[in-house]
Amino acid sequence: MRGKFASVGIAVMLAVMAANVSAQTTQTGASKTDAGAAAAKRTLDRGRYMLTIGSCNDCHTAGFGPRDGNVPEVEWLLGSGALGFNGPWGTTYAPNLRLLLANMSENRWVTYAKSLKTRPPMPWFNLNKWSDSDLRAFYRYVKSLGAAGESAQAYLPPAQAPTPPYIQWPAPPK
Repeated sequence: MRGKFASVGIAVMLAVMAANVSAQTTQTGASKTDAGAAAAKRTLDRGRYMLTIGSCNDCHTAGFGPRDGNVPEVEWLLGSGALGFNGPWGTTYAPNLRLLLANMSENRWVTYAKSLKTRPPMPWFNLNKWSDSDLRAFYRYVKSLGAAGESAQAYLPPAQAPTPPYIQWPAPPK
């Protein structure tokens, strides 16, 4: 009888151990999933923060300044709309960043942002200094908004007068 009970006891003990391992594996898998989700959220939060401190909405979101920044997130980064920025360089319109990044890989974005040199009022010299991780977080945040809207109006050369509304910039100092 002892042999039978010992075998049953060992079988029960093995079953309990297997259940514990299975539960731990499920918890570990859930922990990894939770950790991955938390890391993704931190990245998106960092991207949103970079957009905010970089003042990207000021130009790339129509009406952001006049509305004191009270523009729903769903309308962010769709471009300057009809508002142009006019100066000795011509007239520029802030592009729809959601469409721009929709057609660019993350690695391409980092390279593009690090080497960008463009017309005013874009402070490209500041964007060039962002860290790779901040540029990647920004990219992921913008991508999370989804591609939406229309492309910005095309650049107008200095000889071509813009249609209002536009912001007139002074000539640079000599």
